[in-house]
Amino acid sequence: MAASRSSSAGKLTTTQRHQMELERKVGDMLGTFVGLGRHQRSVLLELWREEHVEFLVQKGLRRLGASYSVLDSSRPWLCYWSLHSLALLGESFNLELGDDVIEFLERCQDSGGGYGGGPGQMPHLATTYAAVCALVTLGGAKALGSINREKMLQFLTRMKDSSGGFRLHEGGEMDVRGCYTAIAVAHILGILTPTITYKVNEFVVSCQTYEGGIGGEPGAEAHGGYTFCGLAALILTNQMEGLDLPSLLKWAAKRQGKVEGGFQGRTNKLVDGCYSFWQGGIFPLIQHVIPRLVSQLPVFRNHLLHPADENDVLHMCCKVKTCLESKKTGFVHDNSINSCISGEEDEGTSEPNIQITRTRIEGKESPPIMSAETLFPLKFHGSYQNITDAQQHSTDCFSKEDEQTKHGAAQGLSTFNQDSCFVRPFFNTQALQAYVLICCQVLEGGLIDKPGKPRDFYHTCYCLSGLSTAQHPTWLQAEACPSESDVLGPSCNLLEPTHPLCNVHFERYLEARSFFNDLSL
Repeated sequence: MAASRSSSAGKLTTTQRHQMELERKVGDMLGTFVGLGRHQRSVLLELWREEHVEFLVQKGLRRLGASYSVLDSSRPWLCYWSLHSLALLGESFNLELGDDVIEFLERCQDSGGGYGGGPGQMPHLATTYAAVCALVTLGGAKALGSINREKMLQFLTRMKDSSGGFRLHEGGEMDVRGCYTAIAVAHILGILTPTITYKVNEFVVSCQTYEGGIGGEPGAEAHGGYTFCGLAALILTNQMEGLDLPSLLKWAAKRQGKVEGGFQGRTNKLVDGCYSFWQGGIFPLIQHVIPRLVSQLPVFRNHLLHPADENDVLHMCCKVKTCLESKKTGFVHDNSINSCISGEEDEGTSEPNIQITRTRIEGKESPPIMSAETLFPLKFHGSYQNITDAQQHSTDCFSKEDEQTKHGAAQGLSTFNQDSCFVRPFFNTQALQAYVLICCQVLEGGLIDKPGKPRDFYHTCYCLSGLSTAQHPTWLQAEACPSESDVLGPSCNLLEPTHPLCNVHFERYLEARSFFNDLSL
């Protein structure tokens, strides 16, 4: 996000000032990083696992501070944030701790289905999602068997609105969060019925804005969290019709800060560590629907009037890949992606800007700022040695797409259609990892929103989720190991993979799907 423009009167807005202050703070941290010796830089790029585990267990699951009383209605979330973070860090759960969590969440489960924010509280879709994900993360028959699927289906059905959306609780508000949480829970539990999926597409598409992202409700501003939720809900239900994927991709790609390397949640907002997942997690989902993305590009639409073969699609995929993963620059060239999405050709190319960023403050040029764009340029290192290999894989994956369409949501997408993910991620994964590791870690454990903010379990969870997403860029099968170049810093930084649609530990997700598929309502 550039903050170099001043108002017509030559004065900066409050938003611009805050952006410049953050860029300066992050730039100073990156500048200090560059000036250190190799060993010191290695320490700063290391994920401080032991400290994070101690924070999550001793300060979270075992004993919460008094300040957390304001989250009394979000207690299943506290369980999920802590357990999921520990799972990504590769920690196992002892039997006593697991039993305590199961017993507590059983007291949060409503007799009519769903989970409330605490014992005796009304069931809510958000805390229901959190409780189910926490139990899935624990794994095992006791945890999974504690979920009342029959009552859950009744609860989800009651929350369903005729518009296609979901109310978050009885008589409550209706937004894209409701669609995602309801559908993700139904998907995991194997109760994704036609009633649940009815007209979800219509509601989500009505929330897509002129910018390309998705807002919480029709007419609302595009937001990273809602965009992830909306896109994931449509993929889970196999209802992608009507969603403008090129504009969504363009909007999401522009949310990554050039100086910071992290993501902002909305236009003209500061980067925030939690959007490492909510925004960074959008790109693996787009990888899943590359053929549909390509079919919407203007330069390809003419082919839709006649039978198009795989070569057409492959060439367009390569063009998209070239635009978004250029070897020459650390971030997407606006003119490249614009021309690809609009169908207009560039009039020449410009040299990439790899210089230290300068901003102008009320007409005066500020001192140079070190940027993540400079330190961690995007490098293309695709999975294929040549176009022939990619073409063969492309042909295979497009032939399999028809088979998946036949089965759709009933198949559960349990392997996330791994074969379609042959295009590398559409964002700078190295810069994002640098933001999380250098700017968001607290020495005493836990992760934060941005430098200067306090640590908490929410940001710890989603910073680690985003870090895992960035380390596993091609979303192959769960047991596949990313290449050394995918992981910034020492190899011990590698986290466990999280499922890109549900954000639970990948192997625990597969275990839960298998467990519930063997049950009947």
